[in-house]
Amino acid sequence: MCNLGIACLQVQPPDTKEAVKWLYKAATAGHARAQYQLALCLNQGCGTDRHLSEAARWYLRAAEWGYTRAIYNVSLCYSLGQGFHKSHRLAKKWMKQAADHGLSKAQFEHGLSLFSVGEMMEAAVYLELASCAGEASAAPLQNIIDLRLSAASRDRVRGLANNWCALPSMHRSRAA
Repeated sequence: MCNLGIACLQVQPPDTKEAVKWLYKAATAGHARAQYQLALCLNQGCGTDRHLSEAARWYLRAAEWGYTRAIYNVSLCYSLGQGFHKSHRLAKKWMKQAADHGLSKAQFEHGLSLFSVGEMMEAAVYLELASCAGEASAAPLQNIIDLRLSAASRDRVRGLANNWCALPSMHRSRAA
């Protein structure tokens, strides 16, 4: 059902109403990818009316299954107060989780957040990870931090980043 919904979004022209119908069926059956895709449709008003609170709830359901992009979007929902009450603490928690699952833009944003509160070593590790994953915005900030760290600290950051392993993305579902 999920793949059918996604296929409806990919045809030209997209059949968004049909996509939402199939994604909803798969999402309610517990399919994490369908939950995420349905949330995107609800967030953007694609094939349905725009419902930020319902989109946030579907992002959260997919995130609870370990769907990495949904984890990131839950953080954004809390950060912007879209669909959930605005909460810096919860936004930071979910952003760290997305970063720990290996999403490079989350690694950059989490590293930036750590930098802003003076957590240089931890910020440097996340920024190094983001930079190595191709996040171009991370490198200049990483260079600024490098200037503030001793050679031994820089070597430790590189070692931690080189030995880092992402948390597994579950992408499991009740339907699987």
